[in-house]
Amino acid sequence: MNQQRSTFGSRIGALLATVGCAVGLGNIWRFPYMLGTNGGAAFLLVYLGCILLLGWPVMVTEFFIGRHTRRNAAGAFKKLAPGTAWSGIGYNGVLAAFLILGFYYVISGWTLDYAFNSVTTTYAGKTAADFQNEFAAFSSGIFRPIFWTFAFIGLTHFIVTSGVKNGIERASKILMPMLFLMLAVLCVRSLTLEGAGAGIEFLFRPDFSKINSTVVLNAMGQAFFSLSVGMGCLITYSSYFGKESRLQRTALEVTALDTLVAVLGGVMIFPAVFHFHIAPTSGPELVFITLPNVFAQLPLGNIWALIFYILLAVAALTSTISLHEVATAYIHEEFHVTRKRATLYVSLGAAVLCVFSSLSFGIMRGATLFGLTFFDMLDYVTAKIMLPFGGMLICIFVGYRIDRKILKAELTNRGTATFYFFSGYHFFIKYLAPVAIGLIFLNELGLMDWLWGMTGRTA
Repeated sequence: MNQQRSTFGSRIGALLATVGCAVGLGNIWRFPYMLGTNGGAAFLLVYLGCILLLGWPVMVTEFFIGRHTRRNAAGAFKKLAPGTAWSGIGYNGVLAAFLILGFYYVISGWTLDYAFNSVTTTYAGKTAADFQNEFAAFSSGIFRPIFWTFAFIGLTHFIVTSGVKNGIERASKILMPMLFLMLAVLCVRSLTLEGAGAGIEFLFRPDFSKINSTVVLNAMGQAFFSLSVGMGCLITYSSYFGKESRLQRTALEVTALDTLVAVLGGVMIFPAVFHFHIAPTSGPELVFITLPNVFAQLPLGNIWALIFYILLAVAALTSTISLHEVATAYIHEEFHVTRKRATLYVSLGAAVLCVFSSLSFGIMRGATLFGLTFFDMLDYVTAKIMLPFGGMLICIFVGYRIDRKILKAELTNRGTATFYFFSGYHFFIKYLAPVAIGLIFLNELGLMDWLWGMTGRTA
């Protein structure tokens, strides 16, 4: 099966698909409010360091696993460590990707609804309270949010079922340039606003006094999740890389472009936020409540809103494609069913989860477990437990289980590509990365505050 396995048809196609795998709502939605609530430029500075020191090495490691085995996320560990419990790492990634689809599609559907409303309704004359009430009414509804969620599932399903070259790669060659073009247009518009300099200063002039343990740990977590590490996406996509692919260079290009999107997201949002005297610490509601208020005060506000929400939808689509492919490749290869049928199973399963996730904002709001709704539970279990735990185990596995010579041979394309500082990379993956990711794990679970309290110190 592996000899006939699909591969990306070109280097640029492989790069754009993998960038699309990493780029998502986390870059344009989560990064700005994380930066806003963690000290602005101080957070950005720490984040960039974490991307370079943590994100890139772990991405290279996942690329090794995927390209070396040419298998899906679960099959890769079964091949590398047959008959051992290490295969659980792969199953963790596949399950995490599937569960993330169960709530990520819901948010993605919201972007389609807001893009549609930008054409059919007007933003002019509405107040901040209007936008807050409209969002609450929409998200707590039954049929409208589920309709748009299913629309997004159908769009993703069509692309994934078309295959690696004709579906994922072809879509990435269209979607990623479109994303960068729309992002650039919105950045230029934001920079032309009066007082935009205050937003740029907030984004790029660090106040080092704001850097503390909480900021560092949050930056580490954002770097980790922004690159889609630990959920099987990078392993699955790199299994479609050709033998000539330079894994180190590809990882560097992906991290650089992913970081660029995040930074441009800040350039797009913060000048407008400061221009209209909106608190940069607005939080998760920034995209669906705060920014519509900004668009309402701009000339041609509906047009800018349309571009923005299409941008969000494109970013979300590139992520749902990669998450879907993780589960699809697993079912297709491990259970020997056709790609079309495997895709259908994943889409139907995700649709069931999405119904409960969407309804948890409305009629199922009171149905909680440990104080969490169904939507929040999926988010908590995947983002705070499965992803950091899986990423940590990946580093431990490669650092201690994989022969150093095999690792170096794969990462240097059998000696035809130079890997400077390989010894430093191997030391980091074996010893430092598991500790760093372990700290993220504890912080996401809220245990770091408890540990600081035990030592009598504050974060």
